[in-house]
Amino acid sequence: MTEEERQWIRTRDELIAAVEALGFPKELGYEAAKNLGSPKAMRRMLGYLYNVKPKKIELVVDEMLAIRSEIEAWRQKKASEQANERYNELLYYGIDGEPEE
Repeated sequence: MTEEERQWIRTRDELIAAVEALGFPKELGYEAAKNLGSPKAMRRMLGYLYNVKPKKIELVVDEMLAIRSEIEAWRQKKASEQANERYNELLYYGIDGEPEE
């Protein structure tokens, strides 16, 4: 098992414990961890749970979806920036790789 896998498991377990501490079923913690996908996203969710202490399950799910949405927007932004960079290189260097004059 790699260190990344161990970190993911530790963060997942902490998320599940935080969800249970708020009185929600541990299955919600499992699903949140699975949907968030990365330790960084799970830590963001943990910050929300520790600071806000939501009383309704809907608020937990809504925050999870908001975090996922922000991650997807970031990915799209990075893909757009990369495509724009390639396009600008094509405009500058042309198809043959020589700078346009």
